[in-house]
This record gives sequence, C-alpha cells and structure tokens, in this order.
Amino acid sequence: MTAIISTPYSRDLGDELRRLRETCTQFHGRAMAVQLGWDPSKVSDIELGKVRASDVDVVQYLATCGKDIDFIDAFRSRYYNAFDLYFAQLPDNLRTLAMTEAMATRIVSFDILTVHGLLQTESYARELFVDSQIEAPEDIERFVQARMERQAIMRRPNRPECVFYLHELALRMRLGDAALREDQYLRLLFNTHILRIVPAHVCAFRSAVTLYEFGKAAPVVYSDSDTAEVYAQDSIAVARTRRLFQRLDGVALDAEQSKRKLAEYVSGLREDPHVGGTDLA
Repeated sequence: MTAIISTPYSRDLGDELRRLRETCTQFHGRAMAVQLGWDPSKVSDIELGKVRASDVDVVQYLATCGKDIDFIDAFRSRYYNAFDLYFAQLPDNLRTLAMTEAMATRIVSFDILTVHGLLQTESYARELFVDSQIEAPEDIERFVQARMERQAIMRRPNRPECVFYLHELALRMRLGDAALREDQYLRLLFNTHILRIVPAHVCAFRSAVTLYEFGKAAPVVYSDSDTAEVYAQDSIAVARTRRLFQRLDGVALDAEQSKRKLAEYVSGLREDPHVGGTDLA
C-alpha cells in the first residue's frame, strides 16, 4: 500500500469500495481489517482514496465482498489509473463530479457558451441535452435529474464558497423558447452575489474550466466537452487556471453590474414582439 496524493477518481473508487463493503458484507471498517489481517487504518485509508491499494489488496478486499473474477478484473482496470494527476472519463460518469463538488470548500468556474450546471434551471438543463442530440432520449431525464440533485450543495448551510464567471455569449445563445431563457436569466439574477458576467468583447480562455479547492486535498482543475470529462491535479495546470481567474477578476462585471446586465436581457425578451423569443445577439 503506497501513500500518494489522492485524486477525485481515487476518492470516487474508494467510496465505491466502501459501499460494496456495506452492502455485500456485515463488516464495519475495523472488522473488515481484522478479516483481511490488515492494520485497522488501512481499510479507512483505501476507502477514502488516500492511498493506493496494491493489486493483491484489491483482490483480497473484493473477494471478501463476494465478487467474482470478472468483477475484480474490471475494477482493477479502472483502479489502475485512479491516482493519475491527469485523467479523463466519459461524460456519463456522474459520480466523480458529484463527489468532487460535494467535497469542495471553494468552487470557481468560467463558462463560455452555457450556464454552469449548478446554476441551471431544470428546463434549461433538459433543453441542453435535447439540443445536443448526443444522448439517447431514454437517458436524458436521468442526466437532468442528476444535475438537479447536484445543486443540493448550493442549499447546504456549509455550502462551498462559489464564484461563477459567465461569458456574455452564454446569455446570447438562443436555447429553447423565450420563456425558458427568461426563467434561466431570473435564476441567475437571484444569484448575482456569486455570479460575475464577463462582457462579450472580452476574449478569455477558449474553453470552460472549473477549479475545485478542498480543506485537506490538493486543488483540482476540471474541464468537460461532449466527449470527455478531464481532471487535472498537476501544479502547472492549477497555476494556469488561477492566473485565468485573476485576469477574469479584473475584467468581469461586479455583482451589481452583472445584475443590471441580466435585467437588460430579461427586459429584451419581454419587449420582443416575436413569438418564440428574440435574437439576443
């Protein structure tokens, strides 16, 4: 068992092991350690994703949970890269991102063409999935509900400190009808204490990015696309992202200015005589 920097994926897979222990055995953590002949802290450290378990450790743990060789081999394949400082996942993996958000003490994001998932209305999120024409229709509602469930962290009394930088291009996107866009603008309008609009004329980062900071873990940079979710924990990636946010802090509208900008977009929709909304560009 090797001590190493934990990552979002190591914490995700460690939690998966914990759930397997709780559902497939009658052992609590200390009893599991006794059953395996391990030091009592070893089970906890592995389940928290704080240390890399050896191949033998993984096999012994999963065998104790009653898993067969096919399951063990599939898990070992995923676990192999769990501690990489750069790793990518398919965009339908919802657990790693949800756990990362739930554990974060600070979240700073920059979005260009769409509103951040933690601030989306349900209708807006659904229209994004429908409009992309990538997800199977039968999967869309599951993805929408997962996105809404992620927003629970915004209602916690100890929620993470958040700053959402949103490029004005996202406000100009003609997604759905006028009612959908107005509802989304109003959601943002009531969250301008954590939202800062980046004016349309500002050329910033070419892709959306989020920085997650934690109380006892290393910061993580996250970026996604239609084909992959990418996590970077390398110090260079974190430093570059922090420089981006320093720049955005200097050019973005403040909370009051952002509120006025959003009010302009709401007014523009309400004044437009055409059915189905207006070209906000």
